[in-house]
Amino acid sequence: MEPIDFYISELDAMKKYPETLYCRGNRELLNRRRVSIIGSRKPNPYTQQMTHRLASELSRVGVCIVSGAAMGVDAIAHRGAGSDNTIAVLPCGIDLRYPAINKPLLESIEKNGLTISPFKPGFQATNWSFVVRNELVVALGEVLIVMQADIGSGSMRSVEYAQQMGKKIYVLPHRIGESEGSNRLAAEGKAEMIYEMDRFVGKFGTVHSPIDKKDPFLLFCARRPTYEEVVAAFPQRIFEAELSGVIEVQNGRVIVV
Repeated sequence: MEPIDFYISELDAMKKYPETLYCRGNRELLNRRRVSIIGSRKPNPYTQQMTHRLASELSRVGVCIVSGAAMGVDAIAHRGAGSDNTIAVLPCGIDLRYPAINKPLLESIEKNGLTISPFKPGFQATNWSFVVRNELVVALGEVLIVMQADIGSGSMRSVEYAQQMGKKIYVLPHRIGESEGSNRLAAEGKAEMIYEMDRFVGKFGTVHSPIDKKDPFLLFCARRPTYEEVVAAFPQRIFEAELSGVIEVQNGRVIVV
């Protein structure tokens, strides 16, 4: 565990920049495009399916998924993104794995992705620390996606943070009587509905070829890694791909053409 010793400009949007941030894992994820995904701890089957799909599709075009490591939507979003392309913000010390049911997931994210906490090691989660965690999740994302939320829920409090920060908010369409919090946001014009998954993901990037789904190299490159990361993972393939025009290097990052 180690404190983050560099400045994260997006956190200026918070009411107060965190005095200290601790992390475990790949700090390079803080340099990627990021989207925050939140929602109910008890999502319905439709929300579960859509959360996993959306996180997976965004990850494939190079977007890092940020969420709060809670049960339900948070955990599904982390898994959909893949542990190497997600940031988990904790409501407790960086050395603790909360909730316990998500311990294997958090261990995988620590190893391959990134966990962040504004709390000192050993700190136990409390009611107010969840609020701090939620604000940090919202601040780290370019936009906020609310997959399912009831009126008065913690997710709706996160929406208030997004509004204060001037973040764009997206929601899923739900049936009347379900996810009444996010439905109300859309009805009041405070959030935009995601009606077409492909069109929404296309706002962030495109994976052009069907072969990407079968090719580990192109899947890796679709996440916009640094040139050094690709060289380390695929030392022979990267030079061939660059010469043949399959990939390009832009500002130190590898892009699938």
